Amino acid sequence: MRRCGAHAVAAGMLALVILLAAGAVAAQAYPDRPIRLIVPFTPAGATDVLARLIGDALGKRLGQPVVIENRPGAGGNIGARLAAKAAPDGHTLIMAPTSIFAIAMTLYRAPGYDLLADFVPVSTVANAPHVLVAHPGLQVGTLPALLARARAQQGVIAVASQGVGTVSHLEAEMLQQMAAVRFVHVPYKGSAPALVDLLAGRVPVMFDSIASALPHIRAGKLVALAVAPEARSTVLPDVPTVAESGLPGYRAESWLGILASARTPEAIVQRLNHELVTLLAEPELRQALVERGFEPQSCSSQQYRARMRADVARWREVVRASGVVLED
Repeated sequence: MRRCGAHAVAAGMLALVILLAAGAVAAQAYPDRPIRLIVPFTPAGATDVLARLIGDALGKRLGQPVVIENRPGAGGNIGARLAAKAAPDGHTLIMAPTSIFAIAMTLYRAPGYDLLADFVPVSTVANAPHVLVAHPGLQVGTLPALLARARAQQGVIAVASQGVGTVSHLEAEMLQQMAAVRFVHVPYKGSAPALVDLLAGRVPVMFDSIASALPHIRAGKLVALAVAPEARSTVLPDVPTVAESGLPGYRAESWLGILASARTPEAIVQRLNHELVTLLAEPELRQALVERGFEPQSCSSQQYRARMRADVARWREVVRASGVVLED
């Protein structure tokens, strides 16, 4: 029996060596064709803008074009399911709104994928901090003024979101819970269509990414009331945080990164991580991201996985407090 055990260990070690060797060979040939980068939302939103900037830079480093494929629907779940089922060869990636996918683990009864089991994290790319904006016609210039109006008109003021279960939706849910007010939630299929109605005054308020809202804030078409993270934005330094505006403890972030399907060879994951870390250190790209409202940040695959786990745990509490559960 000992001899059989020894043979089993030797066989296992040989299989591991063969697997590692195969991964190394795959990495040397990678990529051998264009790379598909899935964006689980409509074009022109923050995730799409970020994907096109990163995809262009990454394609130049890898020597193969990175083709953006928009697959919106079900709060980002359609694109996530597609990426999770892709061949694990590094030629299909997803620009992952990680916070949204972390929310989906609790929000949906059956999201169709498991963020921690069905994907291998490559690297974070940026935080896309959100800002609470209002149409000028609402005639509120600060968050306290909005909350005072909402308390006087409970259940009257409409708040748009990027979709049910998205970060922008749950940011509004947290605001309601902490401020003891009620809004009317109006979900859209992404940031772009929501902004159309917001700019037209058909809905008066929305949490949106700074990346999407910034041009309209600068043009005076939207009023920035407060930013959602715990620190002020470098591109909107005069806009207070929600916490500073009378709700201490309020904090929400929206991280985005690159994920590959589970079982993608480690050598390919490390190659992609190296390229992303390198390009995100380039001053020109960093400046382009910052100017558009993003906060660039890269990390190791292990660090990204730790952030994913933390996001799943943190948003679980918010989702449960909201009482919202979705089938799809």
